[in-house]
Amino acid sequence: MTEQAQLIASVTPQSLTELLQGAGYRVNQTDQNGIVQLLSASQGIGYAVRFGNAAGAGQGSYVDFTFSCALRVQGELPAGLAELWNASRRFARLSVQGEFLVMEMDVVVAGVGHDHLRSQLELWDRLLQEFIVYLRDYSQHAARLQAQPEATPQATPETMPEAAPEAVAEAVVEVPGQ
Repeated sequence: MTEQAQLIASVTPQSLTELLQGAGYRVNQTDQNGIVQLLSASQGIGYAVRFGNAAGAGQGSYVDFTFSCALRVQGELPAGLAELWNASRRFARLSVQGEFLVMEMDVVVAGVGHDHLRSQLELWDRLLQEFIVYLRDYSQHAARLQAQPEATPQATPETMPEAAPEAVAEAVVEVPGQ
C-alpha cells in the first residue's frame, strides 16, 4: 500500500491539529477538566473539535470526534428552525441547548484513509457556510411573515465556542432584515 492509501486506526489531538493546520486553519488546543479539545474557525465562525471514544487501552488516541459550532442566541429563535435544518440536511445536526444553537457533525476515523479524513474537514467547512446562509434565509422569511400585523424580535446569533469562549475570537453574524 502506498503511504496515502494506508488506513487510519485512530487520531490524536496532535494528528488532527496537523490536519487542520495543513488545510490552512489556525488551531488552539485546550484542556478543560482533563478533557482535550481543539478550537478553530472557518470564515470567522468559531468551532470546537471534541474527541469521542478512546482507541483501545491507550490514552490520547480516539476512533471518533465531533465538530461542534455553538452560536449564542440573543432573542427568541423562530419556531422550527432546528427541525427544518435536520429534516432538510444530511451529515450535521442542529439542536437548541439552552441559549445556544448548536450544529454538530460526528466523524468516525477508524478504518478510513487520510483523504477521507480531509474530505470530512472540507464537508464541515461547507456545512458551516450553509449554516450561516440558512440562518439568514430563515430569519428573512420569518421576518416577512411576522412583519404583516405584528413583529417580534428575531434571534441574532453570535459565534461562541461553548467550552472556551476566550480562545476563539467572537464574531457576530448579521441577520438582514433585523
